[in-house]
Amino acid sequence: MRLLTLAAAFILGASLAHAEGERAGDFDYYVLSLSWSPTWCALEGDARNSPQCDPRNDYAFVLHGLWPQYERGWPSYCRTGARDPSRQQTAEMEDIMGAPGTAWYQWKKHGRCAGLSASDYFETARKAYESITIPPVFQRLDRDVKLPAKIVEQAFLETNPGLDADEVTITCKSGRIQEVRVCLSRDLAPRRCGADVIRDCALPNALMDKIR
Repeated sequence: MRLLTLAAAFILGASLAHAEGERAGDFDYYVLSLSWSPTWCALEGDARNSPQCDPRNDYAFVLHGLWPQYERGWPSYCRTGARDPSRQQTAEMEDIMGAPGTAWYQWKKHGRCAGLSASDYFETARKAYESITIPPVFQRLDRDVKLPAKIVEQAFLETNPGLDADEVTITCKSGRIQEVRVCLSRDLAPRRCGADVIRDCALPNALMDKIR
């Protein structure tokens, strides 16, 4: 019976973490997600012929999204009266997000949950992105490297002295460095990540493809 109770609690918790259609503006903090563009291109973008993967763009870490988050779990596809962004508004995010389609998808899934207008959400996302300094070594990576994922985190901590280790997490996918995620308050101040975000990738030799 105890095992059944634990299983039920786990399933319920998982379903709450991935519920959809919550009320806009009801969240605890933000996760700023910075995606290593060469990884996304190798695993997904090239197959889609995404403009983000055009070698002329030289994208390194790009803004994947600014995600409203609960202390455990997250809202998505929230109910909101805010108007969807115009094509011009999503196109204006291409310089830091890689493609206007990314901006539209992020608004649809996450931005609506912030309780902001589309213009205010994108302005907030840009402000959050610009508050974090990308370590110079990653901005000019000209060869494929394998390195411990924790080295990526340490580089961000050294470059951003205001950050602590429990405010930054590294994710991996298919043996590659995938994202750097920074936890921010609703006022965009660094804060401790929730228990479901704080877990770091522990790969000792994660691949970082070179910038194209």
